[in-house]
Amino acid sequence: MSSDDERILRRHLANFLDGHEAHVDFDDAIKDLPAKLRGQRADGFAHSVWELLEHIRLSQEDILDFIRNPEYEARPWPASYWPKDPAPENAASWNKSIKAYKADLKELKDIASNPDTDLFGEIPHGEGQTILREILLVVDHSAYHLGQLVLVRKALGAWPR
Repeated sequence: MSSDDERILRRHLANFLDGHEAHVDFDDAIKDLPAKLRGQRADGFAHSVWELLEHIRLSQEDILDFIRNPEYEARPWPASYWPKDPAPENAASWNKSIKAYKADLKELKDIASNPDTDLFGEIPHGEGQTILREILLVVDHSAYHLGQLVLVRKALGAWPR
């Protein structure tokens, strides 16, 4: 792969992590959601917006940990990937989750953008996974659940579009 091709790939990965490509991005998905609706489950939906937000954050956090931590240990599924309650404890919990998600997202973008990162080499403590695969997994997983989050908001009558 030429250095130009690699630079283009890294730029695309960073853009896809932001979610600006083919779907609503994270900020738009959660923007202006009334606090009273954050923990409500809409009829026909298994999860609240809070549960989806936390699931996206916890999953992204786990993948980032896997990428950078040689002592990584898989967390118990599904308990470690979903919040215990359908609603955040308070506004501070909601804001803390958003801040943590964005910090981890920035770190993933930095990893993807860093020319010293071997996107194609296997992660030494993994089972054949590469950093490229893990970044694509974050993009795919987040896009899927952001779509669900928007649908829950629509079902709750809290989607502005």
